[in-house]
Amino acid sequence: MKRWILAVAISSALAGCANQESVSNLPAGVTLLETVKFTESQVGIPYKKYQLSNGLTVILHQDKSDPLVHVDVTYHVGSAREFEGRSGFAHLFEHMMFQGSQHVGDEQHFKTVTEAGGTLNGTTNTDRTNYFETVPSNQLEKMLWLESDRMGFFLPALTEKKFEVQRETVKNERAQRIDNQPYGRMGEQFNQAFYPQGHQYSWPVIGWPEDLQRANLDDVKHFFQRWYGPNNATLTIGGDFDEFQTLAWVNKYFGEIPSGPKVEPDEKQLVSLDKTRYISMEDRVHLPLLRIAFPTVYARHQDEAALDLLSNILGGGKTSIFYKNLVKDGYAVQAGVSHPCQELACQFSMYALANPAKGGNLADIEQRIQESIAEFEQRGVTDDDLEKVKVQFEASTIFGLQSVSGKVSTLAFNQTFSGNPDMITSDLKRYANVTKADVMRVFNQYIKNKPMVVMSVVPEGQDKLIAHEDTFTPPALSVSSVAVEGLEEHKQVVSSFDRTKMPEAGPAPVLSSPTLWKGSLANNIEVMGTESEETPTVELVIYLNGGHRLVPVEKAGLSGLTAAMLNESSVSRSSEELAQALEMLGSSVTFGSSAYQSYIKVSSLTSRLDETLAVVQERLFEPAFKASDFDRLKQQQLQSLQHMMSDPNFLANTAFDGLLYGSESPLGVSSSGTLESVSSLTLNDVKAFYKEQYRAGNAQIIAVSNLSESEVLGKLKGFSQWSGAATPLPPLSKLPKLKGGKIYILDKPGAAQSVIKIGKRALPYDATGEYFKSYLMNYPLGGAFNSRINLNLREDKGYTYGARSFFAGGIELGVYQAQASVRSDVTSEALVEFVKEIKAYRQSGMTDEELAFMRASISQGKALDYETPYQKAGFMRRIQRFELDDNFTEQQTKITNSVSKDELNTLAKKQLDLHKMVVLIVGDKASIEADIKALGYPVKTLEL
Repeated sequence: MKRWILAVAISSALAGCANQESVSNLPAGVTLLETVKFTESQVGIPYKKYQLSNGLTVILHQDKSDPLVHVDVTYHVGSAREFEGRSGFAHLFEHMMFQGSQHVGDEQHFKTVTEAGGTLNGTTNTDRTNYFETVPSNQLEKMLWLESDRMGFFLPALTEKKFEVQRETVKNERAQRIDNQPYGRMGEQFNQAFYPQGHQYSWPVIGWPEDLQRANLDDVKHFFQRWYGPNNATLTIGGDFDEFQTLAWVNKYFGEIPSGPKVEPDEKQLVSLDKTRYISMEDRVHLPLLRIAFPTVYARHQDEAALDLLSNILGGGKTSIFYKNLVKDGYAVQAGVSHPCQELACQFSMYALANPAKGGNLADIEQRIQESIAEFEQRGVTDDDLEKVKVQFEASTIFGLQSVSGKVSTLAFNQTFSGNPDMITSDLKRYANVTKADVMRVFNQYIKNKPMVVMSVVPEGQDKLIAHEDTFTPPALSVSSVAVEGLEEHKQVVSSFDRTKMPEAGPAPVLSSPTLWKGSLANNIEVMGTESEETPTVELVIYLNGGHRLVPVEKAGLSGLTAAMLNESSVSRSSEELAQALEMLGSSVTFGSSAYQSYIKVSSLTSRLDETLAVVQERLFEPAFKASDFDRLKQQQLQSLQHMMSDPNFLANTAFDGLLYGSESPLGVSSSGTLESVSSLTLNDVKAFYKEQYRAGNAQIIAVSNLSESEVLGKLKGFSQWSGAATPLPPLSKLPKLKGGKIYILDKPGAAQSVIKIGKRALPYDATGEYFKSYLMNYPLGGAFNSRINLNLREDKGYTYGARSFFAGGIELGVYQAQASVRSDVTSEALVEFVKEIKAYRQSGMTDEELAFMRASISQGKALDYETPYQKAGFMRRIQRFELDDNFTEQQTKITNSVSKDELNTLAKKQLDLHKMVVLIVGDKASIEADIKALGYPVKTLEL
C-alpha cells in the first residue's frame, strides 16, 4: 500500500535546481543526464542521473553522515507482466536471483553480504521487483559485482534443482503468509471480483498454486530473458562513496551486459464495474470483516490527490467520519478508508471489522458505511481538511529523509514509474492545488451511487452474517500458451575480465558511535540524548520501568489497557480533538506498553516540538479516564484477543511462554491478557495502575534531535512537575521445572503449516559477558540467513520460508529459542532436522570458517547500527536501561575478534542441551500427531 501523500503549500524554497552537465572524464559509454541540487534551506534529495550505453539508468546520491552505502536495483517487472494462468513468475524470480549466478556460488549471495556486515533483501509487487543491500562503505564494489552477475550471468547457473527448491520455498511462503493467516486469502479473492478477467491485477503477486506447479524451467528462463535486462532496470546508490570511482565500477561490472528486448509501458485503462458485486468467504477468524472498494484512477492521475484527501476525511483516523460512526459507537473494532494506487489502477477501499458484541452482522455494517458516505456529502470539505493535508505532507516529506535507504527507495521508485527521480516538487503541487470543489467532484464521479465490490469474510459456519448473498462467481481461468511475448534471441555474454574473483573490500571505514550527553530534570528524571543534524526532527521516548511485569496475573492486560486509555480524552479535550491537534502539527504521540516497560513515543518536527509536548503533558497529567472510552477499549481488547486466537504465531508465543514461566508468573501470560483477566478489569483498576506506573521515579527519557542538550532540557521543563517514587517490581513467582524430551502439541485444526518452537529459559541480558558470547556462539547455527538451520530447512529441504535460533535476554531472565513455520506435511521431518542441527553443533561446535564469518559479519555490521534516529535511540536505551558504559560496543568488538573457538564451542555444550529444552508444535493435530509419536517422543496435548 502506498504511503499516504499529503500536501503543503509550495514555495520557491522547495524547488531544486536541475541542470544538464557534461563531464569530460566520465567512463566511456556513461552519459550524465541530470544533476539536481538543493541548498541547506531546501527540502529534497540531491542526485545525479546517468545512463549506460546498454540503457541502464544509474542514480547517485551522496550522504556522508554514516560510513555506509545502500544499493538498490529495481526492475520494472512485477506480476502485471505475467499472463493469465502463468502467474507467480516475478515473485519466483525474487527468490531465484539469490541462488547464485555464473561467477557467484550457490548460497553465496547471502553469505557475502552478511559477512561484509551488511543486510539485504528483495521485494516484489504488481509493478516492480527490487533487490537491495546496505553495507559498510568499503564494500560497495563487492555489491556491484554481485548485482551485475545476477543481471548478466544468471542463466548459466540456473538448474532444475534450484528451481524446484525455490518453488517449494514460495509454496511455504504462501502457506505462512496467506493460507495460515486470518483473512489471508481475502485479497486475492477480492481482486478476482474487482478486476476484469485477464487484468494484470486479477491474480496474486505470489501466484496461484496451480500456476506455479505448471511452470517449467524453460518458462523461467524466458521470463528472465524478457524482463531482466539493464534497459529495464534502475541502479540507485546512496551513501558515502567516491562518485567517479563508483561510476568506473558501475561501468566495469554492468557496462558489458547487453540490452534486453525493448520494454514498453503497459496501457493504463480505467477499471469499471457494470454493477455492484457481492462476494463472501468463510475463514478461521473471530471478527466478521466487510471490505468495499470502488474503482477510480491510477497512480499520479490528475484525480489521485483529491481522492486521497477524500479517503482521509472519510476514514483516516480518529477525526474521520468512519471512526465516529463505526468505531466510536462500538459497532466496529476497527474501520478505515484508504486509496492505494498502483501503476495501472487504484482502489478506493473501505473496511470494517465488526464487533460481535453488537451482533457482528455485516449487512448492518454496510448500512452504516452507506450512511457515513451520505453524511460526507452533507458535510463537505472544510478548511481544516485542506490545511491538515498540507501540514502532514511537509512532515512526511522531512521524516522520509532520515535514512539513506529511504531516500534511495524514493529515487528508485520515482525513476521507475515516472522517469524522474525528483518528484517532490510536482507531488507538492498536485496535492497543494486540490480544492474543496475537486474533492466533491471526484466523490460524485467515482463514489456516489457507483458500482462497487462488497466482500464479507465471516467465521466458519456463520454465513448468516454476510452482507448480501453472492452475486458474482469468478470465471474459470484460461491458461496462456506462453509465459512471455516479445522474446528475442538471447546470446550469453562472455565477460571481458575475470569475474570469478570477488573484489576486495576497501580500507575499513572509521566507525564512531553517536556522541551522547546525559542530563536530568529538576525532579531527577534522567535524560540521555544525542544531536543529529540530518533532519530538523525530534524523536523522543519516555520510558517507564514496569509495564506488564508490574501487573498481577489475574489482571493481565491492564498495562496495555491503561496505555490505550492515555491515548484517549483528557480533562480538557476529547480524543478526537487531541488527534486533530496532532494532525495539524504533523506530529505523532503514542502511549504503549510492553513486558517490562510502558512508554510514550513522540515524533515531531523541531519547529513544532513545544506544541507537541503540550499535548503529551495534557494526556499524561490530565487524563479524563471516561467510562465510555474504557468500555469501548475494553471491548476492543476482548475482541482482539479472540481474533488473535486464530493466529498460529500468537498461539505459539502464548503457549511457549506458559511452558517456560508458568501460569502464575506475568511472564507466562500474554501482556494482552486473557479473556478472563481482561473481562474482570475495571476503570478503577486502570486508575490505580496509572498511579503506580506513571510516576516520575519510573521515568527515563531518550531524545534524538537537531537540538543541543540545553535546548532539549529546556523544552522538557514541563515534565519537572512530575512526581512520585519508583515502583519496585514484585517478586517473581517460582518458575516451573522444564521437562525436556517431551513434545507439546497445541491443536489448530486445518492449519496449512505447523509452528515449531524449541527452547528453554536462558541468560539475562549482558553486553560483554556470557549472554553476549552466547549470541556470538549461536550466530552460525541460527543467527544469520546462511546459518546451518536455515540453509538446511529452507534452502536444502524446502520445508519452510525461514528458520532461525536466538538468545533474547532481559533484566531478570532470558530465553533460547529455535523456531520455524513449516509445511504441515513435513512437521516430523522438520523437527528431526532441527534436532540434528542443534545436536551436531553442540557436539562438534563451529568451524574455523564459521568463526571467521561470524567475526567479520558482526564487527563490520557496526557501521549500520546508528543511521536512523530510532537506531540511535535504541543504542542509548540499552546504555540507560542496563547501565552500560558508553563505549560498550567497542568492548563487544574486541570480544568478537578475540574470543576463541574453543570458548564458544564450550559455551555451545553448556547452552544447547536438548534434554533441558521443551518442544512446542502448533498445528493440525489430526494430521501430524502420529508421525511425531513415531519418532519416539512422548506427546502431550496443550490447551489455551
